[in-house]
Amino acid sequence: MNIKNTFATILFLVWIAASVSCTKQNDKPNIIFIAVDDLRPDLGCYGNTIVQSPNIDRLAAEGILFRNHFVNVPTCGASRQSLLTGMRPATRAHLGNNITEHTLSNKAEGTVPETFIHHLKRNGYRTVGIGKISHSADGYIYGYTDSISQKRELPHSWDELIFNYGKWETGWNAFFGYADGENRQSLNRQVKPYEKGAVSDTGYVDGLSAQLAVSKLKKLKANGKPFFLGVGFFKPHLPFNSPEKYWDLYDKESIPISPNPLVPQNVHPNSLHNSGELNGYQLGEEKANLTQPVSDEYAQKLRHAYYACISYVDHQIGLILKQLSKLDLDKNTIVVVWGDHGWHLGDQQVWGKHTVFENALKSAFIIKLPGNRNSGPISSIVETVDIYPSLLELCNIDMSHEIDGKSFARLIQNENSQWDNVAYGYFREGISLRTDRYRLTRYYREEKPVVELYDHQNDPLETTNIALEHPDVVEKLMPVLEKGNTGLFE
Repeated sequence: MNIKNTFATILFLVWIAASVSCTKQNDKPNIIFIAVDDLRPDLGCYGNTIVQSPNIDRLAAEGILFRNHFVNVPTCGASRQSLLTGMRPATRAHLGNNITEHTLSNKAEGTVPETFIHHLKRNGYRTVGIGKISHSADGYIYGYTDSISQKRELPHSWDELIFNYGKWETGWNAFFGYADGENRQSLNRQVKPYEKGAVSDTGYVDGLSAQLAVSKLKKLKANGKPFFLGVGFFKPHLPFNSPEKYWDLYDKESIPISPNPLVPQNVHPNSLHNSGELNGYQLGEEKANLTQPVSDEYAQKLRHAYYACISYVDHQIGLILKQLSKLDLDKNTIVVVWGDHGWHLGDQQVWGKHTVFENALKSAFIIKLPGNRNSGPISSIVETVDIYPSLLELCNIDMSHEIDGKSFARLIQNENSQWDNVAYGYFREGISLRTDRYRLTRYYREEKPVVELYDHQNDPLETTNIALEHPDVVEKLMPVLEKGNTGLFE
């Protein structure tokens, strides 16, 4: 064979290899990951007959609803760190909102990817972020009252970060924004914790984020590469602001207050808190605390506002799903809706997250796979750290590094598969273990009691700590709980 023919043969083989590689890459499923801030499982698909969430409910009916998903840390930044890295908190610093900035933002790119998004990027995915995926409102690091910086919170994960700041001019202003363009910071917290805005959907920033996502999907389809599109909606995070048409979906008088509005029996107040985040909105009509519950009327008003925000975000999610179908991308796209933690809506006399009770640790989590396959609910217990390896397995992408999370892909195929069925939560100097029946919590503090046990078979609202009455259960579960203490509390 002469040199000319040899060279032609080599070019042909290279072309074949490239074609095979391209075909394999294009066969990878796309991912739309929708993170919803402070979304507890108060949705129609989770059995709430008051909340109007038709688009998320439809997604759940077509996909997989995880009935028992628990976050690892009940605060925004730390919960998202566990999501992105697949790791449970290892130090007290990992319980703070700025943990991603401290551990990833100044780190050079190494062999181990900084996040699962980075791992997808290394495997041929086009990665685009809109809004709050890590802790930052727009993906850049700067203070609540600062100008926008160009320093990325995740320096290696994104091909592209986009955001429409609208009339608020910065991500954090938009995050805490009101319909007139002001925000919590500019008004020195002299604001109510809710607003019924006489505006359209784009009168608040989540409407602008949905528009960006709808527009970006066209470009991502034209690009031809598999893509990861992260969309981080702000509501129903405080302030509970949304257009009035979503408030008008509800009759406030028909909205029930919490079925468990009082501090649980046999617990120390340090297991809870005085709702400081809510009370920071200083024009609220009442102040919540552990001494005196708010009035039923005010509790209904706050729940009304929270539910209106859910319906507002549900509509934005519906716009994205509609565009996905219109572009015929739904046939090869995994769609995820994830709440970064729960929220006490007056439960246990608390308004907010930041506890290791069920209401703060349990959040909404839904996955829809291409072609509506494997639809149906899953009752097994999963943790946020499990999402990382599960998405990689669903995309047929290997990983050589170890993380704390484990793939639940086997549960999607067969829920009777072998599974540990436990979840760990961390906060308030405590570790909480959730099993299929019990929640066992141990606090590493001086104030007693330091051990709490709740029987979800007989007390699903966690009204009474029964640790002293059932030492046998505590003794059995404590070694399992201690497996989750990796030196965090010593």
